[in-house]
Formats: sequence, C-alpha cells, structure tokens
Amino acid sequence: MVGPAAKRDAVAHLRAVMALSERRACQIVAVDRSTARYVSKRPADKPLRERLRELANERRRFGYRRLFVLLRQEGETSGKNRIYRLYREEGLTVRKRRARRRAVGARAPIPVEARPNARWSLDFVHDQFACGRRFRILNIVDDVTRECLAAIPDTSISGRRVARELSALIRRRGKPGMIVSDNGTEFTSNAVLSWSSENKIEWRYIAPGKPMQNGFCESFNGRMRDELLNETLFFGLDHAREKIRDWVHDYNHRRPHSALGYATPAAFTANLTATGDRLRNPDQLRRAPVATFAPSGVSTQRTQLAAG
Repeated sequence: MVGPAAKRDAVAHLRAVMALSERRACQIVAVDRSTARYVSKRPADKPLRERLRELANERRRFGYRRLFVLLRQEGETSGKNRIYRLYREEGLTVRKRRARRRAVGARAPIPVEARPNARWSLDFVHDQFACGRRFRILNIVDDVTRECLAAIPDTSISGRRVARELSALIRRRGKPGMIVSDNGTEFTSNAVLSWSSENKIEWRYIAPGKPMQNGFCESFNGRMRDELLNETLFFGLDHAREKIRDWVHDYNHRRPHSALGYATPAAFTANLTATGDRLRNPDQLRRAPVATFAPSGVSTQRTQLAAG
C-alpha cells in the first residue's frame, strides 16, 4: 500500500471485518488518523466525464492525447493531466492489438522536401464484406502533409485503373514530384510504367520485403485498419464507399495527427502553403521570416535556402 486511498481502504477493511477501533487500525496500517478520515472535495466533473465518454465511444481507438485535443477544440480548458486522470478513472484505456509480426530494419523515414505534392505514396489495403467477399482499397497519401488524397475501394483494381485514378487526382491537385510504391503487379504493370513515362513523373519502388521504406502510407494503412476497418461491418461496395469517404474526410479535417503537432492534415497543408507563399514574396518574408515546422522525416532545405 503506497497511496493514501489504498491505506484508507485497508483501515476501513480492518474496522469492518475485525471490529478494530480507528486508532488501532491506523497504527497497524501506519497511517495518520486525519488521512483515514479524509473525504475528497474534488468536483465530480460529471459533464466533462460524460463528454469524454461520448468522444471515446465515437472514436474507440483514440488515446487520451487525441481526446484531449478534441476537447480543447470544443473549448475545454482542463489540462492534459486532468483529462488523463478522468480517462483512467472511466476505464477508457485502449487495448493494443498484438501484432502478428515485428517490423525489422531501419525505422527512419526517408527525407522529402517540405511542400505539398513533393511525394505521394501508394499502397493497397484488403478487407471483406459481411457476406465474406473480399475487396481492396487503393490509398494515396501525401508524405509531407499526411493527407489522404484518395481511398478507392473496389473488388478489383488493375494497373489501368490505378493510372486513371492518378490522372484524375493530378487534375484536381497537381502533379507530384515523386511517387513511391511497393512492387505489386498493379504498380509494375505496363499501364503504370507507360503512364509515368508519358506524364514524366518519377516512380520509385521500395526494396522487396522492406515495407518501412513506404512508411508514411503503411502508417496510414494501420490507422485505417485500426479505426475503421476493424470497427465497421461493410454490407456492400456502396456502403463501403460511403463509410470510407466519411472517414477520410474526418481524417483530413478533424482528426488530430501526432506527427503534425496534433494539427489536422488540412490545417497543416494550409499553414505550409501560406508559409511558402510568404517565402516567395519578399515583402511578406520581412514581416514573417520564420517558416512553419515540418513533420518528422521532412527536409526544409528549399525553405531554408529561400529564407537565406
């Protein structure tokens, strides 16, 4: 017994079970009588507890740090330690799913330039409908801003489909400086090779058996698996498209991202774009010479050169 609460419980147990006096029970437990009589005057925090439970039920795979950020966005002024205490008292701790295999190799992310569209990552995620039929999701992620640019579910996605989706995405967002993927047959097909050559986009393949070389998209896949796919029962392709579209919008615009200082990817992109505009404008550069921070693994080389 190392805490006052545990010692108070021990005193109460001795008095109830062995009919000892308060003085004798306190001597046995080695606790002061005033400590044994203490009654907490801490407020119940009922509204805050209820809101914390609601957020935890909505986002069952979020820990206390992200729940704290969401509460702050709603105007809650409580500190992180208080939220953590309530989080523990309410029994909201997230159970970590045991991985089936351990990652081996270097964990350092590959440096990329600190600007949107500097590098995109592609990968597939597999799941199945309630009827047992399997489907796959093509995920496209911006490695700098951590935005999910597209999440395309279908029962079959060929290399030609990948090229069409990338062309549509480029028309909406602009051309990337580089694309990274694994060595799947869809990404090494003639359709994709021809598309990258025609559009003059550098396409890099990771080493076989080294998924951490595509760590940004792999991390996103893990979040999607943990927060959406393992929590949702899909009844068909239309239902899967709707749920995935809603989750991607929430991921980009509402979900705090730890690698971005708990900002959302959309907010980080807007801040990064505004900083780049200031660096290109000498008048604005004199007013705001300090560039925004970059996430882990992102190089600010061009930003530093522009700033002198």
